[in-house]
Amino acid sequence: MNQSSSNITRKLALMQLADSFFPSGSFTLSHGLESLVQTEQLQSPQDLSTFLKLLLRHKVGTSDLVALVHAYQRSAKDDLDAVREIDRCLFAQTVIETVRETQHKSGRALLMVANYTWQDEQLQILARDAARGNIYCLHPVIFAVVARAADLPEEDAVICFLHNFVTNLLGAAIRLSILGHRQAQKLRLNLAPDIEKTYHTAKLMSLEDMYSCTPSIDLAQMQHSKLSRRLFAS
Repeated sequence: MNQSSSNITRKLALMQLADSFFPSGSFTLSHGLESLVQTEQLQSPQDLSTFLKLLLRHKVGTSDLVALVHAYQRSAKDDLDAVREIDRCLFAQTVIETVRETQHKSGRALLMVANYTWQDEQLQILARDAARGNIYCLHPVIFAVVARAADLPEEDAVICFLHNFVTNLLGAAIRLSILGHRQAQKLRLNLAPDIEKTYHTAKLMSLEDMYSCTPSIDLAQMQHSKLSRRLFAS
């Protein structure tokens, strides 16, 4: 395969993983947004922008993304023992039970689809680990291995993950009537500097540096299961 074709193939893989058509299960998650909307703590596009920036800067970017970057690097070195340990570290860092459970379910869904889509030995091994209960199978860790299997560079893997995260939440906000489609597109564009900064911060952090500090959002996530009506899994 020539270099041009290889680049095209990688770009197509990036688009495939970044497309909501790809059935990873993460589109069913609101990360506490639904609870905040129903309790009238989040009511406007500006509130939503603040919510997304808090998640990027103090939760996803300092925990999930750190695990993803390290898992990608270890997967690239064919070190699945390290990938399993990163999965355990992220599980320990994720203190809210409902968040751990949704991360596990979406990770399992992603692994199942990816293992069917790409022929990759690491994905096959992790699928066997998951079936035996030998790995927590958290979504950011599995996403890292899938991105490596799809031959994406680390930066593209991170961009794809954060793009999915933000666009899925914007889609949830549209369904919850916080904003319209045109407002969502403008907000997504305005978040580009925050997304870039989130990556640059995460790649400098060690696993020991991982942290999460979004107490109001955490409480909303814990209250989600008690809502009388729910559109989303979390």
